[in-house]
Amino acid sequence: MSLLHLAVALDGAGWHPAAWRDPAARPADLFGAAYWTGLAAEAERGLLDFLTIEDAPGPQSSGAEGPDDRTDQVRGRLDAVLVAARLAPGTTRIGLVPTAGTTHNEPFHVAIGIASLDHVSRGRAGWRPQIAGRASDAAHFGRRSFPAFGSLLPPEGREFRAELLGEAADAVEVVRRLWDSWEDDAEIRDAATGRFLDRAKLHYIDFEGPHFSVRGPSITPRPPQGQPLVTALAHDAPSREFAARGADVVYVTPCSRPDAAALVAQVREAERAVGRTGEPLRILADLLVLLDGEPGAAAARKSVLDDLDGAALASDAEIFTGTPGELADLLLDWREAGVEGCRLRPGVLPSDLAGITRGLVPELQRRGAFRTGYGAATLRGHLGLPRPANRYAAAP
Repeated sequence: MSLLHLAVALDGAGWHPAAWRDPAARPADLFGAAYWTGLAAEAERGLLDFLTIEDAPGPQSSGAEGPDDRTDQVRGRLDAVLVAARLAPGTTRIGLVPTAGTTHNEPFHVAIGIASLDHVSRGRAGWRPQIAGRASDAAHFGRRSFPAFGSLLPPEGREFRAELLGEAADAVEVVRRLWDSWEDDAEIRDAATGRFLDRAKLHYIDFEGPHFSVRGPSITPRPPQGQPLVTALAHDAPSREFAARGADVVYVTPCSRPDAAALVAQVREAERAVGRTGEPLRILADLLVLLDGEPGAAAARKSVLDDLDGAALASDAEIFTGTPGELADLLLDWREAGVEGCRLRPGVLPSDLAGITRGLVPELQRRGAFRTGYGAATLRGHLGLPRPANRYAAAP
């Protein structure tokens, strides 16, 4: 069997809403660079493929419609792309995958931001596109008005989400074309002749769609990876088809081995439905984890946090509490179902991240299921993905 791929999803103090109140948390440091560079260094110490950074155009909320006015949970976050850029010079191998929305961001800005991140990290950048349907978020920008999503009944709700996903698909296509709008050797940099650029190797992308009209080219040279990694979270058929059209990696949320096998089959069906060509999607399972070396200790810690928050932890992903050995058993069981790895969401940071890097990783290494050293220098290389040819370059 192939080695597992492991990623970690970083979000504030952790994925439990009361994580900041855990004795091991560092709430005073959440908006400081040292906090994030420390998390990235720990993730790289564990030889993880990549880390993702959460982001959104509105404050965190326990409600679906917008701000909930709670003051007992973490509110506020740093810009994910800028955080990733800060992490790049302090790391050498781990991939950096910030979230950047497609609903309120211009794809041109996203393209140059992620391309710049790929340059400063020397080929370790990725992007997680995300839609944003809250009316309160739209009000921050003042260019669009959205209905309260909860007020939309089928089929209006499905149509509204489909519109946002369609816009996101166009945004991904624009970004990918902009990454290719400079050929790899467009920069001549010949001081003797005074030629810095070969203008014939910069290309207009001339994208015309219902959501965007973008001529290009980009202002940023082609990224070192050619195409930085694009990842997407998929919970249903429309989002799986979105991933199949434009992503390299898809996150799914199984709750059991049979469920994992079913989701893998559904992803492959989505690829067939959209006529995907080239490399198949790499499929990673999302899992929210609280880890402890002592049996029962992680569940007890979760119970304390649940009490502090006033409600049992809820998540779109399966919630795991247990030992690193028990988590290794689960991941290897899901691998048999076709899942190629896992994106782990630490319940509390930094303690559950350390549980992954210092507990789970050595356990998987002992079982011959995870790398003992980085074998590639780029994020695409970690996942066994080739560097794509430039779509605009003339065939040799």
